[in-house]
Amino acid sequence: MWMIVACALLTLGVLVLSGVVCAGAKPYFVTMEDIESREELRDFDCVIVLGARVYSDGSLSSVLKDRAIVGIDAYKAGASDVLLFSGDHGQTSYDEVNALREFAESQGVARDRIFLDHAGFSTYESMARLAQVFGAKKVLIVTQEYHLYRAIYNARALGMEAYGLPCDLRRYRSQLRFEARELLARAKDFFYCHVVKPEPTYLGDPIDLKGSGAQTHDMP
Repeated sequence: MWMIVACALLTLGVLVLSGVVCAGAKPYFVTMEDIESREELRDFDCVIVLGARVYSDGSLSSVLKDRAIVGIDAYKAGASDVLLFSGDHGQTSYDEVNALREFAESQGVARDRIFLDHAGFSTYESMARLAQVFGAKKVLIVTQEYHLYRAIYNARALGMEAYGLPCDLRRYRSQLRFEARELLARAKDFFYCHVVKPEPTYLGDPIDLKGSGAQTHDMP
């Protein structure tokens, strides 16, 4: 009986914390129309696109491709003159950020305007590195809606003025699984932001977003 009660309380706690994260982030959702019409949404330090799965041949998954498309659109609409890709490049055999860079270049984005965060191993780490390594103060985050709540919440809890642009261009094959997993992830990141406050796996030297993105590139 006590196990049933404990499980019920744990589930309730996860749902409550997920609700707190969503409520805290929702006011900062914006649309492409907002970016094109509101002057205060055109001076971001960067448009940051968060990583997701890349296939073994280097092609982008549908989730990641949609993030890239909308991030590039926001950059071209004038939200920022910096496009930052943050993702997992912890192994030479797996590289989210250079796959994103190559896609952006194919869409006409100048190479020196593309910054890469090779150590964005989680949403929390991407936001922490954005603040601590890249020195960002005001950012536009691009990812799918289910993920955007947590990304905005993390960024704001870490001291940045963050807004989010959803990029749900289709229904995804694993949508329900993504959304279910996100409930736990929101609860975890709430504790990361307010209790644990872990340092990212890697920090390194500061990177100036006012310079050239080439300083972050590891491939010619």
